[in-house]
Parts: sequence; structure tokens; C-alpha cells
Amino acid sequence: MAKKSKKSAGKKDKDKKKQKDKARKGSSSSTSSFTEALQVTDGFVLADVDPRSTPHFSGDKQAGKDALAAADDELDALQEKLYAESRAGGRKRVLLVVQGMDTSGKGGIMRHVVGAVDPQGLELTAFKVPTAEEKKHPFLWRIRKALPGPGMIGVFDRSHYEDVLVVRVHDLVPPGQWKRRYATINSFEEKLAADGVTVIKVMLHISPQEQKERLAERLDRPDKHWKFNPGDLDERAHWEDYQEAYQVLLERCSTGHAPWFVVPADRKWYARLAVQQLLLEHLRGLDLAWPEADFDVAEQQERLADL
Repeated sequence: MAKKSKKSAGKKDKDKKKQKDKARKGSSSSTSSFTEALQVTDGFVLADVDPRSTPHFSGDKQAGKDALAAADDELDALQEKLYAESRAGGRKRVLLVVQGMDTSGKGGIMRHVVGAVDPQGLELTAFKVPTAEEKKHPFLWRIRKALPGPGMIGVFDRSHYEDVLVVRVHDLVPPGQWKRRYATINSFEEKLAADGVTVIKVMLHISPQEQKERLAERLDRPDKHWKFNPGDLDERAHWEDYQEAYQVLLERCSTGHAPWFVVPADRKWYARLAVQQLLLEHLRGLDLAWPEADFDVAEQQERLADL
């Protein structure tokens, strides 16, 4: 049995090495990181981004899937280190904000990227239409309640940006009101950064053609009918208005303390890999450290040996 177990472990290590080798082959050298390749900077134009492109990755679909799997262990280890550091008083935490049009792949990000980390260190919030109670408060009220605590990775499936997207497109409040929200959001996120929150904001950029195909698939397959919402077609009719709203928020709210990243999303495998790598790159940048033991290790080892 021991020999079989050792052989299985060896095969697993070889498989992981193959995945990492494929991941390295798929990486592009045109930019130094996914962060650099996808970040919104001055002069950014959303319409210029090809939703089928794969910035900073030159591999094919299989190479992308291999790269995603190859990075799971590191992502899990960094998440654990973030959590452990907080047990010793650390204040660092991460907030991943995921926005995108209907069918852009937010659910897939939650399953294939966020689902790879220990759920004990994760706080996931899916923001729906505000409730009657939430409407009684300022728009950031429900957002503040969902912020991650120290050591946690918080994930927002939609977010406070709905209040300059849906609200703007459907004229739910006077223009003067939603226009003031850009500055309010920037101030809010600046304070988060000052309090130890690393904010990663991702827009999944899908084309109208790809969205139509995904909606058609949901209608064609009985096992996907539960995913279809007739309201998605109503929102699709406002496509250009949403693109304009996204362009403005990307210009106004991509800041040094909380930049936006636009991820081409027509290829699901690439979008998942890109978001995973953005999360990894930011976690690496936190310079995390395991907390030192607050007890005498040698003494406890002696005690254990005597038991």
C-alpha cells in the first residue's frame, strides 16, 4: 500500500509539473503581468478592446485550462497565509469586485476561481435589486455591511457600481444624483485602501454577439432554462447605453488605489484564467508572512514527545 501511495503521489507531482510547464509556454512576454495588460489607464477606450482577445496569454484553450489548474495550489496557499497573518493582528484583506453584462461569466468566475480557495477565508456577496430596507439608506450602506474582515477575501458579484450603471441607464434617480456618486465611490475606495483593503475591480467584457449565443443556448437547453431570465432581453435592448455607462465609470473610477481591469470575456477559459491571475498577482504583492509562534516551539515539541 505504501508503494502504491508513493507512486500515486509521484504521478500527481509530475502532472502538476506538466501543467506548470504548459502555463509558462502560454504566457505572453508582451507585458510583464496580467495586471499591466488589463489595467484601465488614461485614454482607455472600452470599444477598442476585442472581447475575444487574450492579453498576456498566447496559449490555446487547453493551455489556459492547464494554467488555471496549475495555479490553484499557490492561490490556496496565499489565501491561507493572508488568513493566518490576520490571526496575529494583521489588517490586510482583499476585495474582488466582478461586474459585467448578463451572461458575461460572473458565475463561472465564482465556481472556477473563487471556488478554489478555502471557504473559511472567503466572504461572497451577490448583490441583487435593492430591498425595500436597503432603499431607505444611502447606496453604500449595503456595501459597507458586506466588506471583508481582516484576513479575508471578499468577493462582490455585482456591486456599488450598479448605482452608476442600472440607475443611470434606467433613469432611476435624477442625473445630478448619480453623477455625484463617482466622487463618493472614489473617496469610499480610497478609505478602504488606507484601511488595508486591496481592491481589485474587474469588468468582464463580452460582445453582443457572444451574449446572444449564450442566451440562445439557455433557451435551447432544458437544463439551462433555470438560468434564463426574460429580463435579460430587456437589458440587452439597452446595450449601447450600458457600454457608455461603463466607459464613463472606467474613466472616472479607475484610480491608483483602486484601479479597474477590463477582462475580455468571449472566451470563458481566458476570463477565468485572467481573473485568477489578477488575484494571484495582487496577493503576491501583499508580501504576506506566516505569523511567528507565540509559544516556545522546542518546549512544546518536548511535551509532545513525552505524551
